[in-house]
Amino acid sequence: MFKIFVIGIADSLLSTWQEQLLQGCSLIVGAKRFTELVTGFADRYVEITPLKESLTALRNALPHGNVAVLASGDPLFFGIGRRLLTEFPEERIAIFPALSAVQKACALFRVPWDDATITSLHGRNAAHLPGILLSRSKHLVLTDANHSPDRIADELLDYLTLIGETELPNSIRMLVAEDIGLASQRVFRGNLAEACKQRFSALNIVCLLIPDVPANPDYRFGLTEELLHHSRGLITKNEVRAATLHQLCLPETGVLWDIGAGSGSLSIEAARANPRLTIYAVEQKEEELENIKKNIVKFRCFNIVPVLGRAPEALAGLPDPQRVFIGGSSGALPAIVPAVASRLTEGGILVINGVVVKTVQMAPPLMREHGFTVHTSTLQVSRTDPDGNTKIFNPITIMTGTR
Repeated sequence: MFKIFVIGIADSLLSTWQEQLLQGCSLIVGAKRFTELVTGFADRYVEITPLKESLTALRNALPHGNVAVLASGDPLFFGIGRRLLTEFPEERIAIFPALSAVQKACALFRVPWDDATITSLHGRNAAHLPGILLSRSKHLVLTDANHSPDRIADELLDYLTLIGETELPNSIRMLVAEDIGLASQRVFRGNLAEACKQRFSALNIVCLLIPDVPANPDYRFGLTEELLHHSRGLITKNEVRAATLHQLCLPETGVLWDIGAGSGSLSIEAARANPRLTIYAVEQKEEELENIKKNIVKFRCFNIVPVLGRAPEALAGLPDPQRVFIGGSSGALPAIVPAVASRLTEGGILVINGVVVKTVQMAPPLMREHGFTVHTSTLQVSRTDPDGNTKIFNPITIMTGTR
């Protein structure tokens, strides 16, 4: 039975055993940059891109002899190894890893990487990069042409400026290892502003070192109104917020629109409980938007994007959501619901909270008209303080639409 030899390349020359292995192969597949390594096998060498064609060539050659695939570093570390294991029986594959680019980069940085989060941006459409990269104190990033280190630094700076975060821009360190192992190898060390002014080789690894601040409070769910910045008591009550989040059934990843976000209490609670979720907090009042920003900074919920504007107009440039919450509509509900219905992904959930009778009467038929199956719950919250004083709040109806 012939095999696919997947060979990790970490040096500028093939070793003796690698050359011997290739001599016994009828076909060799690899990146264009490996061409100079295999000059003696040029008649058998096929570039790996486009991948569909190279996989077909491997499949056609394998019944007649051994074949080889050259990969950078460790083929099973964000490499071609994963794809090959889905395309061919695992017993036909032999993997020979080399040091990965991440290992070599961290050696150059002199930074331990056993406690790092590793993210690959290769071919990835990262809708909100700060939410991904600022979530951990040590982040290693595999970049691509659309996510070069200077662009990453620029995007992080723009977001931190947007939310009014003044300390992190200067305290975040960015390390970049370029052209590892080549004569043009370089290591950059600096802050985000310095990185923005640089231009980097396409072959690079980024390390972001972010000051680690203990979570305050140290639990993920259950923030009280007193902990959040808000104006004149205008905030979704704790009990209502908990019930609303329960109805939203938030996914681990994806997009949530919080329309009429107010102080952002629901956004903050959702962001802390689901740190890989991207949340767009849409609010038309500048005073409330400032509260949202203060809460983002206070709780380090960098997966929230504050959006100043009035729905539905403010929704136009946002990514399609998996979940939508409407806490306030300023009378625009008849325009907002169809706008949401046209953008909500399959299986999505829309939740509308209503206190005013008109909203409670209008929302369910409007949701049904636009393809939602609707159920409602009405909450009556009363609180008794330690002195025995009881306060009763207006009832609120939570209207949930599923598709």
